[in-house]
Amino acid sequence: MNKAHVIGLCNQKGGVGKTTSAVNLAAWLAAFKKRVLLIDADSQGSATSAVGLRPQELKRTLYDILCFNEPPQAALRKTEWDQLDCLPASVDLSGAEIELIEVEGWQHLLRGVVEKVADDYDYIVIDGPPSLGVLQVLTLAATRKLIVPVQCEYMALEGLSLLLNTVERIQGGYNPELQLMGILPTMFQHTVLSRQVVDDLREHFGKAVFRATIPRNVRISEAPSYGQPILYYDPKSPGCRAYLELCQEVMHDCEKAGNG
Repeated sequence: MNKAHVIGLCNQKGGVGKTTSAVNLAAWLAAFKKRVLLIDADSQGSATSAVGLRPQELKRTLYDILCFNEPPQAALRKTEWDQLDCLPASVDLSGAEIELIEVEGWQHLLRGVVEKVADDYDYIVIDGPPSLGVLQVLTLAATRKLIVPVQCEYMALEGLSLLLNTVERIQGGYNPELQLMGILPTMFQHTVLSRQVVDDLREHFGKAVFRATIPRNVRISEAPSYGQPILYYDPKSPGCRAYLELCQEVMHDCEKAGNG
């Protein structure tokens, strides 16, 4: 990898705040005047929509870059916020699950895309898919620092252990540079259950758990339907403050480690 810090967000379980966290982390990084590329590697295209782009209206998406070897610049789109670009996805990306599996070295295709644009950005944030398959392998093989959002609900640890087993296999095969940056508690509520999940995470993983905890917050849920990160939809909300804390932790970790 070149200059950019490449951060992937993955969880094999859906509905854990993965896309929300990817979008809002990217938005806060851009607000700190970092050059940021948000890569939507989820065929649902939710990250694309959440930054104000319409997947159905795009002529080129990540699918075209991966499956037809087009240059990343053909699909890159600026958002309405300075410093924040997006490599978007649409439902077409679901076809990559079938089409790419027969391509030799398919596991490294997204990594190749990242390498082509890494010199143009300070941070590249990849929103991975909510399932184990081709797209998640591509995401993990392209990622240097992994953030795992974990919902503060029952059975969270079980799903987390499954993902970490996948990470170990990727590290041993396709991407030895892959590191766990941190586990991010999401959808936290002031209940005994939520507090117990966070306590269990910290007991099992110690400093690998972010200090930032993302609350269950109506304003966070509303923001994507308006095509806005929470920073611009409701900057005074508790969710916005939580993502600021996450961004600060991420920048500190990356700057301490140096480039890449």
